Amino acid sequence: MDKLRRTLSGNENYDEDSSTGIFSNLDSSVTLSWSTRIKAFAICFVIGILLSLLGSLALFLNKGLALFAVFYTVGNIVSIASSCFLMGPLNQLKKMFASTRIIATIMVIVMFFLTILAGAVYKKAGLSLLFIIMQSLAMTWYSLSYIPYARDAVKKTVTSCI
Repeated sequence: MDKLRRTLSGNENYDEDSSTGIFSNLDSSVTLSWSTRIKAFAICFVIGILLSLLGSLALFLNKGLALFAVFYTVGNIVSIASSCFLMGPLNQLKKMFASTRIIATIMVIVMFFLTILAGAVYKKAGLSLLFIIMQSLAMTWYSLSYIPYARDAVKKTVTSCI
């Protein structure tokens, strides 16, 4: 369990005495135990999935595509935010905006914004659907950035199909 904790926190060579600086002091001042972090992650992740499913239910109950777009997007945001419990918000932001995935992260954030804008503000069903599809593709590409060589495999597969 300690190895998992060190890996998720991005600190393979974890040594409490060697940590200096404001960010490491802030990170060490977190009072949540590891089991509490796991439980909070699971609860937050499940809430995100439930919000997405609730949006799907609203779609089938003829409540509209706009309501689906909002619930689906908020569910995705909550699901991504759940990983902050595992690695901490600062480390999560560092990993999200690392040079290997900064474009994917920006695309996901832009698609979140555009989906909510089209669904909640303008209530345009067609535009909401387009942004939901683009959001799903952006989330997939972002998620693949955490798996070594996954994006390269997808690129090769798509180019061989074309």
